[in-house]
Amino acid sequence: MKYPKTNKKPVIENFFGTTIVDNYRWLEDDKSTATKAWVTTENEVTNTYLDKIPYREQLKDRLSELWNYEKVGTPFIEGDYTYFSKNNGLQNQDVIYRKKENSEPEVFLDPNTFSEDATTSLGSLSFSEDGKTAAYSISEGGSDWRKIIIIDTESKIITEDALIDIKFSGVSWYKNEGFYYSSYDKPKGSELSAKTDEHKLQYHKLGTSQKEDVVVFGGIPSEKHRYVFGSLTEDYKYLVISAQVSTSGNKLFIKDLSNPNSKLITILDHVESDTHVIDNRGNTLYLITNLNAPNKKVVTVDAANPTSENWKDFIPETENVLSISTGAGFFFANYMVDAVSKVLQYDLDGNLLREIKLPGVGSAGGFSGKTRATDLYFSFTNYNTPASSFKLNPTNGTYTSYWKPSIAFDTDAFESKQVFYKSKDGTKIPMIITHKKGVELNGKNPTILYGYGGFNVSLTPAFSIANAVWMEQGGIYAVPNLRGGGEYGKKWHDAGTQFKKQNVFDDFIAAAEYLIAEKYTSSKFLAIRGGSNGGLLVGATMTQRPDLMKVALPAVGVLDMLRYHTFTAGAGWAYDYGTAEDSKEMFAYLKGYSPVHTVKKGIEYPATLITTGDHDDRVVPAHSFKFAAELQDKQCGENPTLIRIETNAGHGAGTPVTKTISQYADIFGFTLFNMGFDALPNPPRAK
Repeated sequence: MKYPKTNKKPVIENFFGTTIVDNYRWLEDDKSTATKAWVTTENEVTNTYLDKIPYREQLKDRLSELWNYEKVGTPFIEGDYTYFSKNNGLQNQDVIYRKKENSEPEVFLDPNTFSEDATTSLGSLSFSEDGKTAAYSISEGGSDWRKIIIIDTESKIITEDALIDIKFSGVSWYKNEGFYYSSYDKPKGSELSAKTDEHKLQYHKLGTSQKEDVVVFGGIPSEKHRYVFGSLTEDYKYLVISAQVSTSGNKLFIKDLSNPNSKLITILDHVESDTHVIDNRGNTLYLITNLNAPNKKVVTVDAANPTSENWKDFIPETENVLSISTGAGFFFANYMVDAVSKVLQYDLDGNLLREIKLPGVGSAGGFSGKTRATDLYFSFTNYNTPASSFKLNPTNGTYTSYWKPSIAFDTDAFESKQVFYKSKDGTKIPMIITHKKGVELNGKNPTILYGYGGFNVSLTPAFSIANAVWMEQGGIYAVPNLRGGGEYGKKWHDAGTQFKKQNVFDDFIAAAEYLIAEKYTSSKFLAIRGGSNGGLLVGATMTQRPDLMKVALPAVGVLDMLRYHTFTAGAGWAYDYGTAEDSKEMFAYLKGYSPVHTVKKGIEYPATLITTGDHDDRVVPAHSFKFAAELQDKQCGENPTLIRIETNAGHGAGTPVTKTISQYADIFGFTLFNMGFDALPNPPRAK
């Protein structure tokens, strides 16, 4: 491979007596013509390589063919209408429909019309109490920055100027009068990469200018909260405010909106737990918390004295991690049992009514709605079953199929099984392996090992059209539940953070070794893949064990661990990572696995396709740019090191279907090509 010349412009820094040379700091400037020229040149080299893959178009055609089925979201009721999302198959963005009882559906919002290239997507959508006004947010080019647009739902006419410069925000209505939302002040410099760390909650009254919006909480430099969120109880009695300095742990406050003179009441004044108000009945609050309950529990408390010493257990902690939803006057406890859903229904007194027997082994979601709802809906999926939705009678726990996809994929021809393997320190790690039935364990199966391992995120079984195409080619798809995730509660999360982050990489390496030892695959046919924090996982694993895999696929990765906290909201990730400024020991630990800083000359790294978006303002693309430059400068041997930079795209959410299909065709094509396949292992049959 002949790579573009990436100029070195050294920036020298000193960390606790250690000199660090950053040769590619200039690539952090997303506004510079030099960076833009570098992006163009790198994409040209990457596209030239990808164009040589003989079955790239075949993969794109098959992905398009399989993607082309109707997808319908679970419905919800607002005012006189039932709303739901639908995609006819290959529409770039899902369309919001609505219908009255015994009438035909009509289009309510079509995000495909928001921009000519379909890169403007719909974010949140919420309604006033009477359902007559709606506020929806849009993202342009994949950015986390949003605009909020307010419309009259009957006429669908925009009623006032859009609210702008909004980020990491919900929209929480207060009756029919206005709503709460969150944002940062617009940063100086690049809005795609400049630091944002003073979040604030504001209230917008309908019919007034955004300039008049009142700051309800936050925005105080002396007390920085990087994430502030507001929500309302269903009866509009309480405003609930959650304030965080990191992605884990929150302070919690309430304000009694029925009393104009009420003060903010503190529930928790520390960030030692994740605690949220989920419901109320008059003055009784229901909270879910992991305070002194790593797997979470539900407690009740009087809103007049809501601090933790007054809490009473309502649904006690168990050995399995709990998430909770409410609807129709019931509580639905969704437990993760080795990353698989189990759902129990409770009444308002905390009595267990029944287990909701799910359609199979997999992931269930939903079970939520207003107190007055007579029907609730939930979804179900696993790795070889496309998501379906069901209509639940909450009174007796019975349900019927509401919508099932019609897809040209034979789910019965594939199987998933869960295995447990031991990591380096002996910890038992679960992994789900999915593939065609009858696969021969001969060490020659192309395999993607996918992981995340951080931020309390749980990887539960879910169907993916792209992975279905991979498995049609005889591919194996394996997902381990690494430490750092949330599958086994706070202890499992904390076991993969800061000075224990290496546990996550060890868990991933051990998963690869298990797949090789059991002859699912071999190093010649193994690819590792992950995005965001999972991109860090791939970058660290491939630099620590370049011999272990043939292909590495880091996507939108956090790859410069000495500087991640200086961009956008990155400082909020310190709970998981720590920062290079914390201490000499933390600096040394981060430097020891930071992918940008651990690439060495003379090493043959696996064939690598780095993917990112030029509008990614969560994990800025400079991480990927600098990692690509380091690899291209130091790679030894024949394996290609390429970067694919999607233009007018962000961290992933809202990416048009056409771009997504092209990206997967490139990723799978690159992977199989570098495993030595001159033709597809199982080419689609001619029509």
